[in-house]
Amino acid sequence: MNVDQASHLRKIMEKESRLQNRNIPEISTGSSEEGPRVFSITSGKGGVGKTNLVANLALAFSKLGKRVLIFDGDLGLANIDIVFGVHPQYTISHVVSGEKEMMEIITPIRDKISIIPALSGDESMSELSESQKLTLLSEFETLEDRFDVVLVDTAAGISTNVIYFNLAAEECIVVVTGEPTSITDAYGIIKVLYGHGAKRFKLLVNMVSGSDEAKAVYYTLSKAAERFLKGAITEYMGFIPADTRVRESVIARAPFLEKFPDAPASRAVTQLAEKLLRSPRRTDLDGNIKFFMQRLLRV
Repeated sequence: MNVDQASHLRKIMEKESRLQNRNIPEISTGSSEEGPRVFSITSGKGGVGKTNLVANLALAFSKLGKRVLIFDGDLGLANIDIVFGVHPQYTISHVVSGEKEMMEIITPIRDKISIIPALSGDESMSELSESQKLTLLSEFETLEDRFDVVLVDTAAGISTNVIYFNLAAEECIVVVTGEPTSITDAYGIIKVLYGHGAKRFKLLVNMVSGSDEAKAVYYTLSKAAERFLKGAITEYMGFIPADTRVRESVIARAPFLEKFPDAPASRAVTQLAEKLLRSPRRTDLDGNIKFFMQRLLRV
């Protein structure tokens, strides 16, 4: 362990001591016995509607009675706050720098929904160092029993941060559209994560005309994985139909599930949330935030 890491470990121990001697305000009552479900939502390329999906999926979970935390994992080009039309004063960079603690930056944005915001245009956060991950570890541990679902909105592509967050989550949801470039890049991110030890992927097809197109996209990806990535498992999670009301909501800076609750896309997102909650938990994972960050450290 180098001097930088040792210094950060000392700070972590001091911070934990302070936390034990003060009352941390509760975000909500109750706790999840098994810890929160931690889902990363990722994509091989931008423009597939990933962040918009995260926002609406959070709303769907909250309507099912779940306490949701969104972690904006696109640390360099964050925009989950824009989807909700909020302007947080502090971001994850203030935690990494030691200026703030996690509880001070978490921003409640709707009933049962809070976000850990990041800052758009912050190049210094685009690649986390080992010492920065140590800092985040101690902060995430304070949140372990406060949420039922954690959604990690990763950046697009295959940067170090993207790999970290996807490998650390309990489940990885890959978002893809029917465009050939999106399919190619979705396979690319699956291949990279597979190379780092990941074997299970949930595939969600977004912005398609219907079930036939969605299943054709899934078939293409699953066959490629079956042929070239031995042991990889790709699970079809359904599709979100192309819907003009989604674009209207984006322009209005409001989630479409909130603005148009009866729209086809809204119904599909609700069904997705229900399906994710019904899916069995991974037996080889803790699935809690502490585990999430400890896996993050080991990558």
